[in-house]
Amino acid sequence: MWVFFAFGSAVFAGLTAILSKIGIKNTDSNVATAIRTVVVLFFSWLMVFIVGSQRTLAGVSDRTLFFLVLSGLATGASWLCYFKALQIGDVNKVTPIDKSSTVLTMILAFILLGEEITLLKAVAMLLIGGGTYLMVHKKKVATSGVTGRALSGTGSEKTSGVTSGATGAGPKSNLWLAYAFGAAIFAALTAILGKVGIEGIESNLGTAIRTVVVLIMAWLIVFLTKKEKTIKEIDQKSWLFLILSGFATGGSWLCYYRALQTGPASVVVPIDKLSIVFTIAFSYFFLKERLTVKSMAGLVLIVAGTLSLLF
Repeated sequence: MWVFFAFGSAVFAGLTAILSKIGIKNTDSNVATAIRTVVVLFFSWLMVFIVGSQRTLAGVSDRTLFFLVLSGLATGASWLCYFKALQIGDVNKVTPIDKSSTVLTMILAFILLGEEITLLKAVAMLLIGGGTYLMVHKKKVATSGVTGRALSGTGSEKTSGVTSGATGAGPKSNLWLAYAFGAAIFAALTAILGKVGIEGIESNLGTAIRTVVVLIMAWLIVFLTKKEKTIKEIDQKSWLFLILSGFATGGSWLCYYRALQTGPASVVVPIDKLSIVFTIAFSYFFLKERLTVKSMAGLVLIVAGTLSLLF
């Protein structure tokens, strides 16, 4: 049954990236993250009361609560990095890096949880790592022909596939890369801490507690950066897609942590990362982001490496 929940998490996660990309087009990424978290919080606690696990809240141990809080902080950091990367970079570039957290998770699961790294897992890690490199790496291209239109909107450079900053050149053009790798690192920590935190607690309740931590963290950053005033400037379309992405995230979380509770982290996480297939497909149809032959080969390697972990 945990395999079913793991694949459900992948489908919802794939929807989340696309809906969020559209929703944060004209919105500060930190504000967007905070708004989405409100939706996820509602969704997660609704499920807690539906299954009746709120009655077990008083019995949650200090150790479990500690790791859930740490997992929540890691999740918050991952989200903030991820949605910032999505805002300034192409979905089909940001997503592969985020999904590379699979490799980090398997390494951490080996070190901290004692989960074995077999020869098959080692090969899978190489395939995923190599595929990620192919999808992200591009040869440098001249920027003199970049039009003003390509530099507008989200700042995503469609003609070259490389995100441009305010100046269209220099280090700022790869800023999305730093945020994407940050998202991957924190996502790996989230999985490991979440695995430990949901031992001895109903998965929906564990997800809801973690969401409270993420909510506090997200809104704290919004107020510290004085971005709360921009909320009134959000247009109706952005509101709609931010709310929808929140529901997609909620569905993904509930499936993901239900799968983690009964399945091995080193397998659940890779299945969840298959959301890249859905994300790339949606980015092609709705955002008109196209893959090069090399990027397509990279996607095939990532999927092959992920699927190999199921055997």
